[in-house]
Amino acid sequence: MSSAVHTAEVRSADADIVGRGMTMSDQLARQARVDGGRIAFVYDATRRSYREVDERVSRLANALRERGVGHGDRVVVLGFNTLEVIEAYFAVVRLGAICVPVNFRLVAHEIAYILEDSGAAAAVVQARFLDVVTEARSLAGETGSLLVFGGEPRGDAEEYEGVLAQAEPSFREHRVELAEPAFIMYTSGTTGRPKGAVLTHNHLLLHSVNTIAHSDAPMLDRVNLVAAPLFHVAAMAGLLKPLMLGGRTIVQPFGAFDPAALLDLVERERISSLFLVPTQWQAVCEVPGIERRDLSSLRRIAWGGAPATIALLELLNATFPQAPVVSVFGQTECGPITAMLQGADQVRKIGSIGLPTLNVEVRVVDDDLNDVAAGEVGEIVYRTPMVMKEYWNKPEATAEAFRGGWFHSGDLVRRDEEGYLYIVDRKKDMIISGGENIYCAEVENVLAGHPKVREVAVVGVPHEKWGETPLAVIVPQDPGEPPTTDELTGWLAPRLARYKRPHQVAIVGSLPRNSLGKVLKDRIRRDREAGRLSVQAAR
Repeated sequence: MSSAVHTAEVRSADADIVGRGMTMSDQLARQARVDGGRIAFVYDATRRSYREVDERVSRLANALRERGVGHGDRVVVLGFNTLEVIEAYFAVVRLGAICVPVNFRLVAHEIAYILEDSGAAAAVVQARFLDVVTEARSLAGETGSLLVFGGEPRGDAEEYEGVLAQAEPSFREHRVELAEPAFIMYTSGTTGRPKGAVLTHNHLLLHSVNTIAHSDAPMLDRVNLVAAPLFHVAAMAGLLKPLMLGGRTIVQPFGAFDPAALLDLVERERISSLFLVPTQWQAVCEVPGIERRDLSSLRRIAWGGAPATIALLELLNATFPQAPVVSVFGQTECGPITAMLQGADQVRKIGSIGLPTLNVEVRVVDDDLNDVAAGEVGEIVYRTPMVMKEYWNKPEATAEAFRGGWFHSGDLVRRDEEGYLYIVDRKKDMIISGGENIYCAEVENVLAGHPKVREVAVVGVPHEKWGETPLAVIVPQDPGEPPTTDELTGWLAPRLARYKRPHQVAIVGSLPRNSLGKVLKDRIRRDREAGRLSVQAAR
């Protein structure tokens, strides 16, 4: 090979690096170079600078590469909100692999499905979840590398910090295209099986830019709190705005939600931006003595993930007069935010989800994709460069979601004369409980497998704390020997995460149906409200 040819090839490779777009991992590396000593993340008593986090991410990326994880491979990450989970997200992206966050509430059978469907090549797991992950790996026949943090490894697992200590601290860069997958976010499925929404590097970048564009004069010293679980796309995406601006992210240790402890954290760290689901905001506003706390650092408070009552919105405005209240609306498949309501509109248009955000086009349509008039109810459909690429391994579900050249949300809305959107119902058979989505079909499919269950229908019913909880209406195989709540709980426990399990059960002779045999779930809800169902507490 001539020297000239070799030089041209080197220059071409260098150009690939120089001209590429910036992934979230590149944003971290940029901040490490620009202001490496600035604190990037705070978790409990641990404070890490951009430079420290960047080096640990490079070490982990190198360690995964040494264990056979390559470009496009999938890596499962499972744990509470910790710095290790964040490091794993960035390391997988730096490697050009695809990160698969897993809900830590899932049981082994549910995790096994995700391992199988994603074809995971490795996993990074918190030690407290090692038993359930080990069982899931056995069920899935998965034998890839397993790194464990926060405790002692067992079996073929390796200890996280030891692995990092042995790995190289600098990472050999390579080209990662922005259109390539970065994350697979699993959502419960309308047909009973979770679907993996594939989000690219570009989706995450545009979402961050959108969020910054809708913020008021973002400053480098802004401090953001991540309180929602990091397996949620909203929490994960919430890491990126302060990262791009050189800000600081406070990671709240996860456990039972403690509103007083959260307010302590706001005061101590002078947090400026905070997102919670409505049930959490209600608890925060009810903390005794909240009016005597110094919460002046809060300049923006946001809510989403579930509907909020008008009473709660009024309470938020009264409790935090110095901080604009912003509602955010969207879904995992859209990266996630598609609409916002902020400023004076929080009062003027109270109850609305707001207007579409930057780079989001919406229509409100009937079943034939015809636009409906203002004030009429239709499904909201989207066109946006932030919408997912596809559902992983599910081409038919992908085609259905993008039918007619628009992404179908499954949310029924109406739009007023000024273009503001209002949620009316969900076209999909879904319950939102404490900010978590529960698809009725998934719960029904598991219950239908019980030998004493002939038929079952699951509906959401109002709950003071959680917003909604599942009610299972069961037709037994033998009316003389229906399943007990203990039997149902025992059946569900190894098969469904606790938050998905019905809070109430009703045994009936038959399910109400229309002339085509479709179960009339609205009638079930009305019967329950009217006291015509004999309901037992479950779980």
